[in-house]
Amino acid sequence: MTDSKYFTTTKKGEIFELKAELNSDKKEKKKEAVKKVIASMTVGKDVSALFPDVVNCMQTDNLELKKLVYLYLMNYAKSQPDMAIMAVNTFVKDCEDPNPLIRALAVRTMGCIRVDKITEYLCEPLRKCLKDEDPYVRKTAAVCVAKLHDINAQLVEDQGFLDTLKDLISDSNPMVVANAVAALSEIAESHPSSNLLDLNPQSINKLLTALNECTEWGQIFILDCLANYTPKDDREAQSICERVTPRLSHANSAVVLSAVKVLMKFMEMLSKDLDYYGTLLKKLAPPLVTLLSAEPELQYVALRNINLIVQKRPEILKHEMKVFFVKYNDPIYVKLEKLDIMIRLASQANIAQVLAELKEYATEVDVDFVRKAVRAIGRCAIKVEQSAERCVSTLLDLIQTKVNYVVQEAIVVIKDIFRKYPNKYESVIATLCENLDSLDEPEARAAMIWIVGEYAERIDNADELLESFLEGFHDESTQVQLQLLTAIVKLFLKKPTETQELVQQVLSLATQDSDNPDLRDRGYIYWRLLSTDPVAAKEVVLAEKPLISEETDLIEPTLLDELICYIGTLASVYHKPPSAFVEGGRGVVHKSLPPRTASSESTESPETAPAGAPAGEQPDVIPTQGDLLGDLLNLDLGPPVSGPPLVTSSVQMGAVDLLGGGLDSLMGDEPEGIGDPSFGAPPAAAVPVRLGAPISSGLSDLFDLTSGVGTLSGSYVAPKAVWLPAMKAKGLEISGTFTRQVGSISMDLQLTNKALQVMTDFAIQFNRNSFGLAPAAPLQVHAPLSPNQTVEISLPLNTVGSVMKMEPLNNLQVAVKNNIDVFYFSTLYPLHILFVEDGKMDRQMFLATWKDIPNENEAQFQIRDCALNAEAVSTKLQSSNIFTIAKRNVEGQDMLYQSLKLTNGIWVLAELRIQPGNPSFMDLELSLKCRAPEVSQHVYQAYETILKN
Repeated sequence: MTDSKYFTTTKKGEIFELKAELNSDKKEKKKEAVKKVIASMTVGKDVSALFPDVVNCMQTDNLELKKLVYLYLMNYAKSQPDMAIMAVNTFVKDCEDPNPLIRALAVRTMGCIRVDKITEYLCEPLRKCLKDEDPYVRKTAAVCVAKLHDINAQLVEDQGFLDTLKDLISDSNPMVVANAVAALSEIAESHPSSNLLDLNPQSINKLLTALNECTEWGQIFILDCLANYTPKDDREAQSICERVTPRLSHANSAVVLSAVKVLMKFMEMLSKDLDYYGTLLKKLAPPLVTLLSAEPELQYVALRNINLIVQKRPEILKHEMKVFFVKYNDPIYVKLEKLDIMIRLASQANIAQVLAELKEYATEVDVDFVRKAVRAIGRCAIKVEQSAERCVSTLLDLIQTKVNYVVQEAIVVIKDIFRKYPNKYESVIATLCENLDSLDEPEARAAMIWIVGEYAERIDNADELLESFLEGFHDESTQVQLQLLTAIVKLFLKKPTETQELVQQVLSLATQDSDNPDLRDRGYIYWRLLSTDPVAAKEVVLAEKPLISEETDLIEPTLLDELICYIGTLASVYHKPPSAFVEGGRGVVHKSLPPRTASSESTESPETAPAGAPAGEQPDVIPTQGDLLGDLLNLDLGPPVSGPPLVTSSVQMGAVDLLGGGLDSLMGDEPEGIGDPSFGAPPAAAVPVRLGAPISSGLSDLFDLTSGVGTLSGSYVAPKAVWLPAMKAKGLEISGTFTRQVGSISMDLQLTNKALQVMTDFAIQFNRNSFGLAPAAPLQVHAPLSPNQTVEISLPLNTVGSVMKMEPLNNLQVAVKNNIDVFYFSTLYPLHILFVEDGKMDRQMFLATWKDIPNENEAQFQIRDCALNAEAVSTKLQSSNIFTIAKRNVEGQDMLYQSLKLTNGIWVLAELRIQPGNPSFMDLELSLKCRAPEVSQHVYQAYETILKN
């Protein structure tokens, strides 16, 4: 009879009867009773009242009964912690039982009883089991350590269990090794900072040896652990790859994906010229193809992972296009994923095959799938230029079918084809116009309107077509309204005489009758442009449009590299890093691929390089300022700047009036747009002082030749420091310093290539900063930078960039891009590079300003042990544009009164008191007054730097 009888009891007073049976002398009756208790527990009845009676049954040699009692114990220990302590003695005894199965059972149950009171009693038995002679007990004990760590991490560390676990990695039994790795990985995940899995070539060798003899789950643990290791060079990477490759033929798909992850990661370090690299590419294709013959859910997971692999290394599956062809009985989620991969693999060699297949799909019954297939034809046209003509004729054939949703999708993609290949396929416009009446989806209507507006000069009745859309203007979606407004303005600029009424009608509809702010704003802009400057309107509205790129949905490279490290996990299915969906970020570590050590080729093979982009030519330089800011602030380059960005004019840097209106009006050369509260004209103040042309302050300066112009020797230049070490930039080392010579600021860079591949395509961009520092010219590296080569570059800077107050004030965050990646670093620039040449105030002005600035803005500093007298101090500071206005001797002390002006117009006034110390070293006292007190500390640092160097 089966165990179902235990679940069908109808007796009254059940608990009482069970109690009697549990205390019976007969072993069989006891066992039956425990089974009934477990059955009641399983269906949700509360049998916790029987706790002491069940625990008494632990004293038995019968393994089956012991297992049942332990099961009960695990379930009720949490609700009955005081009673659970009764079981401790039995655990301790069972851990010394001659039968290894009982020892392992005891240690496994101990790990599952999550009661704080009991944990410390379990340490001794666990310690013995970790060193047990039987590998089955050791492997169970290894997992128990991870469970115990989850309950009480401190206890595990104090008892030295972590060190014992590390020793188990060298165990002779592969299953023990696998469980030790699994336990350490689990613990390391919750403590990302601890270096528990301290992998070295010796331990890696042990793991690889154990790999061949483990169970499949043991293999997955070991492979995942290997994936976190970074080999010291390409030879070690190749050796690991060779030993992992046999796992690709495993029957378990999880083992295959874990092996693929390790190989994809270590391939980064292999040179593409190696024969082995080519062999590895060939070996990776068959297992991935085999995964596609599993059931649909597994296929989907495999396809999501293949999608990532194809984006990183399209050459792996470039000959396997056929396996991604859709089968009639595939579920829709598999079909859509296969379609996506087909387009990624499309190239000149296989495009005919792909197009024939896509045309077939476009006649299917599944509407979503048909739409995606039609879009795919358009994406192929954009990706493979040679196929564009064939794609357009395929799309025209589909339009002739007159199936509504097919026609609408075709029009949307033809619009993109026109953008990619201007003046090539416009002959099809007539056919498109015939289908105007059947369009009912906003995206298709907007695409058709764009085509009519863009090619209005080729369509005789363009005005009638657009007018037909105007009749229901207010019922259209925003997308269509915006497109219609732009299209009619384009039409008006091309045929002004015939369409004047039409344009007035659409402008009044958009501005007076619409409550959508986007539409109103665009309407007003067009209205003003057309009424004030039709020529400018033509240049703006009919401007040359940039070509669209072929792969718009590629995953951003750094994210792709991170996702490759997560192949075979949820992250690779969601295509999001774990931090995006793991609650509470329990030790989520950002992973990245190891730096490439060998070849300088890009990840694309020649066959799959996108059409239209010549090799070595990168379309875009660096992410836009917004992206860059996001990226920079994600890095630990200093605390992120909070608060709204400040107005970009020279009255920046917080609420303080840095220019000090009083001071500037006294100066008499008030910059335009600052005194004027209306700010009507664009602020001229954002333009820097003309280099080398000081603004004179009157005739008296004609004879004061030193006023206003720094000496030609230039200001103090700090020695070059390493700003970006090669370790953090895949082999690129950047050192640099800042200089100011005769009014112009430059960043002197030294780039060293410490990688094994050539570096090209350099570019640089600054984040917004306190003084608007920005490159005045592109970063010019005239020849490719070969391995071990160093190049010196002087990058001219200006101060007209975007402004945002940084912490500290002189922090500069920089992004440098080359053919390998984009790298970020931050550096502090010395403030004296911003001291301008016309920073000398006249005496009356100095006195008036000193009195005018409140006393709380005065800051006091000391410069000790300066080996210069007053004359030398004055000369040295003047070479860095700190000008001495007057000099006095009071009671044997020299007093220097000085002024300087920053590039954004801030004046700083100084009183320098020189205490005569011993003849060779003087102490200086510096008082600084400024309307923006936050700059004082940095000005003092500049003083100290200049005088002590």
